[in-house]
Amino acid sequence: MANVLTRGDIISVDGMYRRLQSMLGDVVPDVELWYKAGLACEINRLKEERNAVILGHNYMEPALFFSVTDFRGDSLELCYKARQTDKDIIVFCGVRFMAETAKILNPSKTVLLPSLKAECSLAGSITAGDVRRLRDRFPGVPVVTYVNTYADVKAESDICCTSSNAARVVNSLDSEAVIFLPDEFLARNVARETGKHIIFPTTGELSDREVELDYQLIGWRGRCEVHEKFTLEDILNVRKQFPDVIILAHPECSPEVVEASDFCGSTSAMAQYVKQTSAPRYLLLTECAMGDNIAAANPEKKMLRLCSVRCPHMNQITLENTLEALQSGRHVIDLPQDTIQRASRAVERMIAVS
Repeated sequence: MANVLTRGDIISVDGMYRRLQSMLGDVVPDVELWYKAGLACEINRLKEERNAVILGHNYMEPALFFSVTDFRGDSLELCYKARQTDKDIIVFCGVRFMAETAKILNPSKTVLLPSLKAECSLAGSITAGDVRRLRDRFPGVPVVTYVNTYADVKAESDICCTSSNAARVVNSLDSEAVIFLPDEFLARNVARETGKHIIFPTTGELSDREVELDYQLIGWRGRCEVHEKFTLEDILNVRKQFPDVIILAHPECSPEVVEASDFCGSTSAMAQYVKQTSAPRYLLLTECAMGDNIAAANPEKKMLRLCSVRCPHMNQITLENTLEALQSGRHVIDLPQDTIQRASRAVERMIAVS
């Protein structure tokens, strides 16, 4: 998928309508495309006026994704773009932990999140206090936290990772054991990829059995409410009907689902795979809007639909509240300076490893 809107894409409502209609005309009614084209053009006008950049995660709905975002991608790609921008304002079309990461990398810039309801079940599964308690239980063991965490959790970490570089980050640490937080399935998939033994300690003091275990990875039982819904049975049923299908799974899916799939990778890695594949048909096991965006960008490819899961948090970001964010300067992401300084070390270490 192209990363940058050209100047010609933001000239007129008619031009924006034609752009959206060429990609989404088969699935979105004309009246809605005209309405969204009008919103998009006003957003792009204000973006220029306010010297703003809009970052869009791959899970944004297609009309927004293809009309107003200057840069699109997964968490790691957008980390790069956030750090490199020379704009005064960053509007993050994603969820709160992503906007916080942009603020960590750009403490002097204004970062706006269009909706305060754009949270994350996975990020909410662990707190800074949880990390401190794990450090007390496993003294001297480095902490890797998935970028899908809030800023105060990143601040308690040694290094962050994304789904695309998680194994590389773990292997980069010169340590016999690593604490890996908070995604249970990503941790299990990393353990499988790196050949490490993993444990998930119970709350409270370590039991005698846990003390005696030969562990190299210490996990946490957080999960993405989207990716945990895909099952091995889903894959088996699809393959019965479509034996030639290529199945792509996100690393936040269970190890059983990943093992039964043909490819496992980040959202951007999946998008690149589909772009390059000559497979007769493909299936994405990830968030629904992501599948819509890839299908729109690859109209010549056949995509199967197993889409019953839309992230309720990503779904909070709309063209309407993105426009409101630029009009009124809301909602500003503010973080304590100490949190920014400590969290930035973990994020910058991740970027250096990548």
